[in-house]
Amino acid sequence: MILSVDTTSEFGSIALTEGDRIVEEIPLYSPDGFGHILFQRIQQSLARHDVNVDQLDCLAAASGPGSFTGVRVGLTAVKGLAEASGKRVVAVSNLKALAFFGTAPLRATVLDARRGEVYGAIYNDRLELVAPEVVTKFPVWLEMLPACPFEFIATDFSPFRASADPKIPVIEARRALAAAIGHIASTEYQSGRARDPAEIDANYVRRSDAELYWKE
Repeated sequence: MILSVDTTSEFGSIALTEGDRIVEEIPLYSPDGFGHILFQRIQQSLARHDVNVDQLDCLAAASGPGSFTGVRVGLTAVKGLAEASGKRVVAVSNLKALAFFGTAPLRATVLDARRGEVYGAIYNDRLELVAPEVVTKFPVWLEMLPACPFEFIATDFSPFRASADPKIPVIEARRALAAAIGHIASTEYQSGRARDPAEIDANYVRRSDAELYWKE
């Protein structure tokens, strides 16, 4: 059984998964962040299913890209629970979690990165990264995409639809990504790729404002 969380945007989620089965997935919405509600919601979910952290096989979290504070909240929570219980952790890119909802051999996943930019990547049907995760303008990213058939996957494709080729299929994934993260983490765990929580880090893709504007 795996507990997974996503707090990388205002639309977050928590899930308990067991193999391919979703025990529970809880969509969350908190425009002012999840730091003040996350542990309570985790405790409530575990209690509903009479599970404690020691009974979990692994923990997982969305590692980004997304809100810098949001990414840290989810990762810190999962790493803290894992440290306390001696469990291992899987960090899953949000872009990879989107690819889980796809059906095509190639899946171009995209998230709004604000500032007129997108986070984008291309995964295959084995959820292997075949083109790097990038942050750039949507028209620039379109030029990076392969000529061979692929599909777009996003939680909300409406900001990009006018610029995209209408012949390319679009899959709109659920905003709640925690169960998809749990399914991916299950495969990683069974393959021995879950890691010590101290080794887990965020996947920001774009540098923070502090890094962008800092001057010596």
